[in-house]
Amino acid sequence: MIEVNDLVKTFKLSRRQRREEGWPEGVHEIRAVDGVTFSCMPGRIFTLLGPNGAGKTTILRMIATLMKPTSGSISVCGFDTRKQPGEVRARIGFLTGSTKLYDRLTVSELIRYYADLHGMDEELYQERRNELFDLLDMNDCAGRRIGKLSSGMKQKVSIVRTVIHDPDVMIFDEPTTGLDVITSRSIIDLIHRCTDRGRTVIFSTHIMSEVSRLADDLAILHRGRLLFNDTYETFRRNMAESSVEEEFVRVLGKEEPEWA
Repeated sequence: MIEVNDLVKTFKLSRRQRREEGWPEGVHEIRAVDGVTFSCMPGRIFTLLGPNGAGKTTILRMIATLMKPTSGSISVCGFDTRKQPGEVRARIGFLTGSTKLYDRLTVSELIRYYADLHGMDEELYQERRNELFDLLDMNDCAGRRIGKLSSGMKQKVSIVRTVIHDPDVMIFDEPTTGLDVITSRSIIDLIHRCTDRGRTVIFSTHIMSEVSRLADDLAILHRGRLLFNDTYETFRRNMAESSVEEEFVRVLGKEEPEWA
């Protein structure tokens, strides 16, 4: 379970940033995340939906203890991310597009390396490895070096690295961006399997079609603020527009820009 309460993250702007990014005079910091509160429950997929720059990745990095909040609190499996970051890290798997892989290792070597970091016993490791390699169609590349793989196959390796230890909480930051349809489908199937095992899943995206396929609970984020936070079924039931995409645009349009 993840509990986020009144989360705020501010970043100071340098003079160069203000000039190059067009911020008005007098603006010296921005609120990338502005008073966000939500809960993610086991066995459900919590989807963060928002345009690029909405603050989705910043929130996920704070949940994963890679950033500290400016204010507010985050609890993962009952552990505070500020006070008990080691306990949090032991219970999560975090997939982000900025994660790098070791090009000189083979696929099997890299996955085994991460399993060993988590102290997995041999029987559990072999069971998880075989299950994930079969699901993602990775057996043929098991002996190939990471540096020789396509971008789609590298993403599959990243996902297996993330979930090999079967963590209680799984964090996916736009895992299908830039991937082909078949690879995206296999990743979505894996995410569904995570919730079937009772795991907590938080998933960020800006792709509308993935929302309908994945979301149990939905939060719409724009300029660091939550504009919607409820079940996906509630969102669909109360739409004012004829499609999810048009309703998303309508909800975003209600939020007027404010300078920090």
